[in-house]
Amino acid sequence: MIQLGLIGYPLGHSLSPKIHAAALEVCGLEGKYALFPIHPDDQQGLIDLLARVHNGEITGLNVTIPHKQNVISLLDELTPTAKTIGAVNTISMQNGRLTGDNTDVPGFLADLKKFLALEKRKLGDIKTALVLGAGGSARAVVYALVNDGWDVTVAARQAEQAAELVSQFQILNSRISSIKYHSTALDSLFPTVSLIVNTIPLGMSPNIDSSPWPDDLPFPSNAAVYDLVYNPRETKLVRDARAAGILATTSLGMLIEQAALAFEIWTGYSPPRNILNKAVVE
Repeated sequence: MIQLGLIGYPLGHSLSPKIHAAALEVCGLEGKYALFPIHPDDQQGLIDLLARVHNGEITGLNVTIPHKQNVISLLDELTPTAKTIGAVNTISMQNGRLTGDNTDVPGFLADLKKFLALEKRKLGDIKTALVLGAGGSARAVVYALVNDGWDVTVAARQAEQAAELVSQFQILNSRISSIKYHSTALDSLFPTVSLIVNTIPLGMSPNIDSSPWPDDLPFPSNAAVYDLVYNPRETKLVRDARAAGILATTSLGMLIEQAALAFEIWTGYSPPRNILNKAVVE
């Protein structure tokens, strides 16, 4: 039987068990997907869980906040994408080695293009992005955007974290910069920003009345908003953006796409995305 699971903390909001249960069923595979909540300070818990992957007890694991970077030192190998990003969201055994990959990158870009296409916006015409946050998820988003030709500004409350991210990715695209995350700095970007991507986990269930967007700052009228928080289905950030008359979405499509790609790494099967979407929507 295939044993899969998710490492993170906390995990009560996760939709991954529903997605992967649907993937197992539609692909005719016997297995289960479990949640493994491991506290940020529990290094031994990570070590013990990864040992179960190494010995074959667990087929594969997803990784979410706050462990996307914490697991790296415990792995034997990283794929080129995961190594460049410095963040892992998928763990598997490849050729006898515990390997970290990152399916957030193709998952995010595929869903972003669908969103912009559905809203009749031409991707090639809007290539200036503001990314809120500088953690593991932000690294995947920035990597995807700069490789797709976007100009990117990273805004984070920890300015040194944003500056470090930028310095690592400037070799890929020199048109990437960082700013301090406050209203004045954000407002100065608005004449040119056409996409805002939030990677800060504010507004995630059960704290659904929170938003990373400053209360005193209007949304730029010419931008679309993409919120990596997907639970609830309409976050406060997305709700406020829509109320301001601009296009906005959560990342449920990205969640499904990255999950399907991880499932394919573990099993060799590519589950139909519409089936996975139906499982979480219902």
